[in-house]
Amino acid sequence: MELMCCENIQQSPRAGPDLQLLEDQRVLQTLLRMEERYLPCVSYFQCVQYEIKPHMRKMLAYWMLEVCEEQHCEEEVFLLAMNYVDRFLSAVPTRKTQLQLLGSVCMLLASKLRDCKPVTIEKLCIYSDHAISHRQMLDWELLVLGRLKWDLAAVIAHDFLPLILHRLTLPSDRQDLVRKHAQTFLALCATDYTFAMYPPSMIATGSVGAAVQGLGATSLSADELTELLAGITGTEVDCLRACQEQIETALRDSLRDPRSNSSPVPKALRGSSNEPSQTSTPTDVTAVNL
Repeated sequence: MELMCCENIQQSPRAGPDLQLLEDQRVLQTLLRMEERYLPCVSYFQCVQYEIKPHMRKMLAYWMLEVCEEQHCEEEVFLLAMNYVDRFLSAVPTRKTQLQLLGSVCMLLASKLRDCKPVTIEKLCIYSDHAISHRQMLDWELLVLGRLKWDLAAVIAHDFLPLILHRLTLPSDRQDLVRKHAQTFLALCATDYTFAMYPPSMIATGSVGAAVQGLGATSLSADELTELLAGITGTEVDCLRACQEQIETALRDSLRDPRSNSSPVPKALRGSSNEPSQTSTPTDVTAVNL
């Protein structure tokens, strides 16, 4: 009895950060070198997809994010699933009636790769209100794997997040809050096709910059913070500044009046029902309910 394990097996504790990996510059350089390999090869709404439109992708992304939230998936599962969706759509003409099926299969694959408790096919069929069958999921799983050439270990923006935050000097009481807000920005960018062709490192850096600046978590000026972040990932300062402004604009639009938008707003982006103050920081991240 003294040797009996009393751990709560219902919970899945996560390993802490590995300082050796966070501090090794080779890890960051490897991610930067590989990230372009996993970008969509073309702007697919212009030359590949004829039935599917950008607003349909956004509706699919919101639904996928809701499913990932309901299933308590790891933060990177949704981002990875959207990477699969974009890469598949950039190569295969798809009918709009197949879009939800594609999103479901991509969530299935992403959760198998990045989550300790993958979402099951049965639950995904239930979330689709049984518009998708078990047989379709299995068939399309092989189809998506084939089109992606079984290369599922994609580099996503979330992979850069701990590496960037580790290289910033932030107050200890602000680090977790900055990380959570940056993760919210990453999810927002994944729902918007505007960011689909952006390198993940740029999206991650812009999200961290928007979170740090919006929360006032540093004494650096906006320009100094942008230059510091640009140096970490080797991003051009002007490009990073433009990316951060787009992220702030996207969040402001999402928070303005969710009730007037016909598309569901992700839970992570729902905040106060009042319109963000135009006199405060453009992101007004303090209004985001995490």
